[in-house]
Amino acid sequence: MENKLKKKKLEGVVVSDKMNKTRLVLVERFKKHPKYLKYFKVSKKFKAHDENNEYHVGDKVIIEETRPISKEKRWKIISKI
Repeated sequence: MENKLKKKKLEGVVVSDKMNKTRLVLVERFKKHPKYLKYFKVSKKFKAHDENNEYHVGDKVIIEETRPISKEKRWKIISKI
C-alpha cells in the first residue's frame, strides 16, 4: 500500500524578485487568540523556487511544499492567481 503525503499549499504575494530563481512570498493568515478569542493577522515570508523567473513583485501566487532545494528554500511556486 502506497502512503502518499499531501503537500501543503499556501496563498501569498510576491514581495521580492531580486534573487535569481527565488522569490520571497508573504503569506498572511488570521489566528485566534486563545484567551480573548479575537482574530488577529499573522504574516510570514517564505523563499520559494521560481525556475523561469516568471513571477514579479505584486503577483498573487500559490506555493507548494517540496523537498529542500537550498539552505532556506523548501517551497516552490505552482501558479499565479
